[in-house]
Amino acid sequence: MTQVKTGDTVHIHYTGTLNDGTTFDSSEGREPLSFQVGSGQIIPGLDSAIPGMTVGDKKTVNVACDDAYGQMNPAMRQDVPRNDIPAEIPLEVGTRLQMQTQDGQVVPVTVAAVEESSVTLDANHPLAGEDLTFNIELVKIGEAA
Repeated sequence: MTQVKTGDTVHIHYTGTLNDGTTFDSSEGREPLSFQVGSGQIIPGLDSAIPGMTVGDKKTVNVACDDAYGQMNPAMRQDVPRNDIPAEIPLEVGTRLQMQTQDGQVVPVTVAAVEESSVTLDANHPLAGEDLTFNIELVKIGEAA
């Protein structure tokens, strides 16, 4: 059996869950996820678990937040005066929005809090600070899909 090595393109089915068992993503009902091992295309903690697997192997991989989307960075949360946000923009906690920086870069943010005079926007990845668990199955080693 051929074992996966760094540089191989692999195809995996996966289900990702949080510590409380909530599923945050899954390839169920979709094509397998394809990526090149060791290329930085997926989070490091999952990428490093793939080498040595053979087609048909299944495993559970626990990924600490530092090897996933990192710790929550308080500097990436910003309070914005509510009056600075156009009235047609929905301001419910959890709503995903896009902001544009002064240099034109688009930054995804989440509404973290809504107060009478301000709104807290969070540019951390939604899974920052979370330890993740992936149930994976190696479906194929070879060319991209």
